[in-house]
Amino acid sequence: MISENKLDAAVRELFDGIAFTAEPAGLYDPLRYMISIGGKRIRPRLCLLAYSLFRDTIGEDVAEPARALEVFHSFTLMHDDIMDRSPLRRGKPTVWKKWNPDTAILSGDVMLIDAYRRIARCGNAAVISLFTETAAQVCEGQQLDMEFESHDDVSMEEYEQMIGLKTAVLLACSARIGAMLSGASEPVCEALYNYGYELGMAFQIADDYLDAFGDEAVFGKPIGGDIINCKSSWLNVRASELAADKPGFRRALSAPATTEEEKGAKITFVKNIYTELGVDKEATGAIEAYSARAMDAVAGIGLSSVRIEALNRFVANLTGRVK
Repeated sequence: MISENKLDAAVRELFDGIAFTAEPAGLYDPLRYMISIGGKRIRPRLCLLAYSLFRDTIGEDVAEPARALEVFHSFTLMHDDIMDRSPLRRGKPTVWKKWNPDTAILSGDVMLIDAYRRIARCGNAAVISLFTETAAQVCEGQQLDMEFESHDDVSMEEYEQMIGLKTAVLLACSARIGAMLSGASEPVCEALYNYGYELGMAFQIADDYLDAFGDEAVFGKPIGGDIINCKSSWLNVRASELAADKPGFRRALSAPATTEEEKGAKITFVKNIYTELGVDKEATGAIEAYSARAMDAVAGIGLSSVRIEALNRFVANLTGRVK
């Protein structure tokens, strides 16, 4: 098994040395910008971690697929930021703000093409098929997310279906691709897919929680975006379920807020409702439950305690931000 320090170095090397087409610069500079502003590289890191459970070195067979996962994820963020009108990503101006929406759309399109070019280089038809299916599922999840903005009452079941598609399947895909390319057996690949899926659910709920209760300097984007945009986050869906006056809560959530003063007042008001209903504590409980399910998925598949602990640390690092 590859040590975590070597995995960290491998992830840095993957993206320090990544190259995109040079010209026209107006098309490809946004790709370089999106990758340069970094992030945790969660998906390629998970891919390499799953691979490393069964290999002692990082092979070329997994390097480009790992890059492809991050490039694809960055493409989705580039387009999501346009749809959400988000001004910041990881503390930096989003592509549509730094350039313009038209550039962000077209550069996002070519970023998707670049991801496919990279995944194809592995030459594994099953991996390419999984990546393609996952890419469609992520788009389906984004569509549901947008549709929910005009729904008066989104159920928790609907919300979980949406984040399963929008977020969890890409982490599941990342883990499975790493396992597949390492030569792991089908039952192990499936177990790691389930591990990634449950982890993705925990990660998205943690992200929803931090959108309301996080530190903007750490979170990398303005706090309260889900409240301002009346998004169907875990907290908003659960608060709607628990509120004695559901229409009243929905009215408070959908109240217009254009000035900074109005936005601040709205965020404070809705967060107070969360705490009064105990939604903040329930969210942390849900994160812990999904994290436990992730570890349950890989129990009993023959991994050593050292490998299980590496997977457990990955979960803790990804969801521990809410503590």
